[in-house]
This record gives sequence, structure tokens and C-alpha cells, in this order.
Amino acid sequence: MSKFMDWVDARFPATKMWEDHLSKYYAPKNFNFFYFFGSLALLVLVNQLVTGVWLTMSYTPSAEEAFASVEGIMRDVNHGSILRLLHAVGASMFFIVVYLHMFRGLLYGSYQKPRELVWVFGMLIYLALMAEAFMGYLLPWGQMSYWGAQVIISLFGAIPVIGNDLTQWIRGDYLISGITLNRFFALHVVALPIVILGLVVLHILALHEVGSNNPDGVDIKKHKDENGIPLDGIAFHPYYTVKDIVGVVVFLFIFCFIVFFFPEMGGYFLEKPNFEQANPFKTPEHIAPVWYFTPFYAILRAIPDKLMGVIAMGASIALLFVLPWLDRSPVKSMRYKGWMSKIWLVVFCISFVILGILGVLAPTPGRTLLSQVCTFLYFAYFILMPFYTRLEKTKPVPERVTG
Repeated sequence: MSKFMDWVDARFPATKMWEDHLSKYYAPKNFNFFYFFGSLALLVLVNQLVTGVWLTMSYTPSAEEAFASVEGIMRDVNHGSILRLLHAVGASMFFIVVYLHMFRGLLYGSYQKPRELVWVFGMLIYLALMAEAFMGYLLPWGQMSYWGAQVIISLFGAIPVIGNDLTQWIRGDYLISGITLNRFFALHVVALPIVILGLVVLHILALHEVGSNNPDGVDIKKHKDENGIPLDGIAFHPYYTVKDIVGVVVFLFIFCFIVFFFPEMGGYFLEKPNFEQANPFKTPEHIAPVWYFTPFYAILRAIPDKLMGVIAMGASIALLFVLPWLDRSPVKSMRYKGWMSKIWLVVFCISFVILGILGVLAPTPGRTLLSQVCTFLYFAYFILMPFYTRLEKTKPVPERVTG
């Protein structure tokens, strides 16, 4: 085996990659619960890729046969129902894990210098995931899939001058049709997974170049022993690989429990209208996107003007990209930031959750007013950040991690 590995290493840096990214990559020793979600995101990505490949073997991307082929997968293909539910529920679980992973970044300042690129690559992954989920949502060709896509794509029509042409170009037709389904299938199965995988590699490479953050926001590279090993660091393998197995087991238990017993999750993971084939002549009583898009959908609906609503929705995502340059605090972790940062983070999270709930519900005057208030608070969190992070009094940060 040793001679074989020498032969491989002479032609490919297998051992070097193993050491750089696992056995000799030293991570802070004070990782907590929130640090499970990076590896869990990778696990769910693998689940989506594997189950997606198997589903494409029995799926037919045409307006006439798409719905029937999904029903065939559920009823006639060996273990097809399990594969389909693993993929469908996996999409929602993916966003739950990613949102918790992003929250960890906000909580401990993982976007601050020198990890700006790590955050930007992470946000590009998030954007690609949103596109991937949107494309995949049309493929079952159910009522909510069809009309949800119709509403979202029509938003591009609000763009001055090029709006109508852009909308038609995205659809490939004057209305959502088999042509739209076919191109969404190609993007969902081939193009976007390649983009996501590439971004994941860049995200991990950027992270391992600057080192992992920790709940204290302390740089462990400042204190090393005579061998150059960080005093507050431990090798990622075997310590964190074994620890992550615990998180994986717990996650898989919850994931499988949902898949086998509550895959619809009350209509949030699998909507009731999607069990009916798409019908261009029958509009569902209430059209809403999947739950993981609803905070941004609520922001869109909160603005009376269609164009301004689209701009606000786009800005709500774009602001996440510039977060590293908005935070002017001299400390990273929320443990040592002032009371203003803590209050604003709580306000932001509550506003985001409320917007998500409102986006699922049919609009009423009271709900519209509440969504406008939450939209204001959402944007205020980012716009005011350069001021309250600079003005607030922070606590002294320890030289080494506190455990």
C-alpha cells in the first residue's frame, strides 16, 4: 500500500490533499453545536445528487408525460417512492441546514476579515441553490409548480425596456410550456449542479486557506508550539470527523423520520395542489412559493409597486453579499459585541421568520402592514449596521479560545 501511494503521489497530490484538508488541518478546539451544519450541508448535497441521478432514469421531461412519470416513480418503480421523497424532503432539509449555517456566520462574525471570500462563495452557493430549487420545483408539473413558476417568471416583466423579452426568453415560449419544462430540466440536472459543486470546492479551499472561525472569533494561528501547531487547535481528522458522525446520525434519524412518516409536513414540504396535474385553465385558490422562498416573496408583496417590489426582493439578497463590509465592529463574535448588535440580530431573525410565515399565507390588509414593518426591519439591520457596530461598546476579546 505504501508503494502504491508513493506511485499515486508522484502523479497526483492525494496525500498532500488529505493532509492539507483533513489530517493536518487544525481547527479550533471550541467548536459547538452550530458547527455541525457545514458538514450536514455537504451530506444533503450528496443525497440530492445521488437521488436526483436515480430519479432522472425514470422521469420524462415533457408537458404530456412529466406528471405521469412522477406518479409512475411513486407507484411502479422499485423503491421509487423512497427515492423521490428523499429528494423532495431533502430540498427542504437542505435549506434548513443552510439557513442554520448562515445564522452561525452571523452569530460569530464568520464573514469578517480575513474570511470575506469564504462568505461570498457561500452566498453564491446559496444563490445557486435557490435557482436549482426553483428549476426543480417545476419538474413534477403539478398545479403549484406550474403557477408558482408562472408568477415568479412574470416578475421579470417588471424590468423596464427588456422585461417582456427577458420573460419570454426564460420561458422559451409565450407561456409556461413543455419547452420551459425541458430547459429547466437541463439546468436543474446538468448546469446548476456543476456550478454548485465548483462553488463548494472554492468555498472549502477559501476556508482552509484562512482557517476556520470559532465561537470566540479568536485567530488560533497567533499561538503555536515549537512544531508550528496551533495551541488551541486540533486536527480535523480524526477528531472532528468522528464528532460530525454524531451529528450525521442524529440528522439522519430526523430526516428519515420525516421521509417515512410526515413527508408532506402539513403541506409545507409537499403542497396539496401539486398532487394535481398542471392545468393552465385552472388557477389554485392561493399561489405561494415553497417555504424557503417565502421571506423574499413576502418582501415582494409588501411593496405596492411591482417594479419596486422586484428591486426590494433583489436587494434583500444582494445585501447579504456585502455584509462583510457593512460590519465595522472590531470584534467578530456576538459574545463580545455590544447590546445593539445583539438586539438587531434578534430583530432581524424574528423579522425573517415572520416574513416567511406571511409569504405562505394569503395577503390581507393586516398581513400586508405587518410584512411592510418586517421588511423595514430587515433592511434596517443591514443599512444601520455600519453605525451601530462602530458606536457600540464591545467587551475585551481573550487572547486564546475560552473552550
